Amino acid sequence: MSRRRPDPVLITDAPESPERERLGREVRYLIMMGIRAACLIVAAILVSNKPPHYGWWVIGCVVGMVVLPWLAVLIANDRPAKARYRMSRYLHRPAAPPPTDPRSLPTPREDRVIDADD
Repeated sequence: MSRRRPDPVLITDAPESPERERLGREVRYLIMMGIRAACLIVAAILVSNKPPHYGWWVIGCVVGMVVLPWLAVLIANDRPAKARYRMSRYLHRPAAPPPTDPRSLPTPREDRVIDADD
């Protein structure tokens, strides 16, 4: 006799496939590395042209070039948190009585007291 869940699993409760999840992380990584490459190119252009507030722009680009790879690796290696089991579908149902097993012992009486001094 096999036990089955009383309710079918909703497809919306299923996690995303590992291949699709990995693809999403790869795309985010490539976008961040593209922004880093753009920071390098912009910094090179700024150094050659020396526009107003040149120092702040270069510092911003250098910070982007240093911080973005670190963030990209962290984000690419991070998996999404496991979703907590959805309890919303159980909120509107009446509570079912606990299952009884015919092989289980009867429940003890409430007025029974065990005294070690006797």
